[in-house]
Amino acid sequence: MSRFSTEDLKELAKQVRRDVVRMVHQAGSGHPGGSLGCADLLVALYFRVMKHNSRFSLEGEGEDIFYLSNGHISPLWYSVLARSGYFPLSELKTFRQINSRLQGHPGTLEGLPGIRVASGSLGQGLSVAIGTAQAKKLKKDPQHVYVLMGDGEQQEGQIWEAAMYAAHHKVDNLLAIVDYNGQQIDGHVKEVMSLGSLKKKYEAFGWQVMEVDGNHMGSLLKTLENAKDLMGKKEPVFLLMHTKMGCGVDFMENNYRWHGIAPNKEQFDRAIAQLPITPHGDY
Repeated sequence: MSRFSTEDLKELAKQVRRDVVRMVHQAGSGHPGGSLGCADLLVALYFRVMKHNSRFSLEGEGEDIFYLSNGHISPLWYSVLARSGYFPLSELKTFRQINSRLQGHPGTLEGLPGIRVASGSLGQGLSVAIGTAQAKKLKKDPQHVYVLMGDGEQQEGQIWEAAMYAAHHKVDNLLAIVDYNGQQIDGHVKEVMSLGSLKKKYEAFGWQVMEVDGNHMGSLLKTLENAKDLMGKKEPVFLLMHTKMGCGVDFMENNYRWHGIAPNKEQFDRAIAQLPITPHGDY
């Protein structure tokens, strides 16, 4: 999907942010903050960086595979999957509705294309991604595995077991990304449980570490391509991605209270005014 220029991707990310705000408001529940902050990343991955096929297969042989460990930002993933052709765009209207395939955390029960594992129980995504990356190596599949985690999620012990395992077993076809916005549901990460220097921690665990402004599309694209160049060198790769929670909506930015609440009608009108419709159109 490299036909999308950097400017095209920026425009698409604006529309995806609009999708997120509309979905969460319509449902009356959801997680807009992290979804808005990570919009640039998922647009970059699905429309430029990853090799993937909307004619979905669970195994994903010959494709890059993405896992969303912080599954609460599902409205973002659903928007990007729909706009990538995995399922009809109109299905976004059913977000968090009874019997919808688009539940608050991604699930596999209804066989939603693009979803390979249920997520939302924090701390598990890195382990799943490592297993998939090793399976690709066993099958001599040259494609890569990507996983997105939250920064608050780094407080989970399973993350660090997985980090040790990946380095020890030289899982070098993996890119682990952390959305480092400094906010989690209970407050600022540094106040709930400080992470110290994630860069130094992952380096000490044997990972190659990169950093990027996750809300600058040009820098993000360049860094993701550089990360691909680092793969295959006997070390897993880690990307510390600095973002603004609620990016694109001024009153949500850097405010942990928007981790998991829906805007009311007045707040929705203020937010959507800052996210004008693009040529991609609403669902």
